Amino acid sequence: MYRYVDSNDISNSISMARAGFDGTVLLVEGVTDYRLYGKFSDKEDCMIVVAHSKDNALASVRKSYHERGDRGVMAIVDSDLDTMLGVSRKPPAFATDTRDLETMLIKSESLDEVLQEYCDPVKRHAFEAKYGKIRDAVGNAAYPIGLLMYISERDCLELSFRDLDFNAFINPIDLSCDVDMMIDEVLYSSGKPPSVAKKIRRLLDKEMSKGVKDPWVVCRGHDAVEVLLIGLRKTFGGFNAKQLEHGSLGGALRIAFDTHDFKKHRLYEDTDRWSRERGLALWAF
Repeated sequence: MYRYVDSNDISNSISMARAGFDGTVLLVEGVTDYRLYGKFSDKEDCMIVVAHSKDNALASVRKSYHERGDRGVMAIVDSDLDTMLGVSRKPPAFATDTRDLETMLIKSESLDEVLQEYCDPVKRHAFEAKYGKIRDAVGNAAYPIGLLMYISERDCLELSFRDLDFNAFINPIDLSCDVDMMIDEVLYSSGKPPSVAKKIRRLLDKEMSKGVKDPWVVCRGHDAVEVLLIGLRKTFGGFNAKQLEHGSLGGALRIAFDTHDFKKHRLYEDTDRWSRERGLALWAF
């Protein structure tokens, strides 16, 4: 049903809420954003509204803030490919430091707490002694997928990255990504002929030759979590990791992400400064 909710519906609901609420309205993309930012928000004077998409959140804050003059409305959205495409956000819209919420969590110390809970210590030590830190291995594995998403967007290739079988191209032993197999999986998901694989590989190699970009700006969080799941289930996880799913692992990362982690991000600094300068309640600390 949420596909029928548009920015007009959301802006209208905010306007109606103003009859009994004069605090800050924070628009976020989805339910997982609501769960994370809700941990840190001022529970009495800040109302978080789920917009059900990035486009809805941005359009709604524009309508409410700029067109209707509601100066108590702001939005937090994922950066996605904006940084790589040269797109910037201006207040009252703010974007994550990294590509999205999940990469923000994996880059933070919350990952260390989750690994402490779900890793077999002996297996973890063996993996990291041979292949390096798990965080780096996850970022390196998800990097080519994120870079291909950027190329697809930039060059209008219309590739689909939905429902990829990560087991088809991620090696569970060292979490390396088989780029050719990854391209084949993306082409299959996109309904594209295998004959274009060489062209796609040339484009990807050319982009990679320009130098390594910040992996947490390039990698999509969904992909990084899928890679981490493979490692936990098959290589360095303990018994309690065998039944982990994407949703439960994402939830564990959100729970582990605390005020200390959040305060390290530009997102916190920018939103806190902007809201305080305007006398708006936002964060509870």
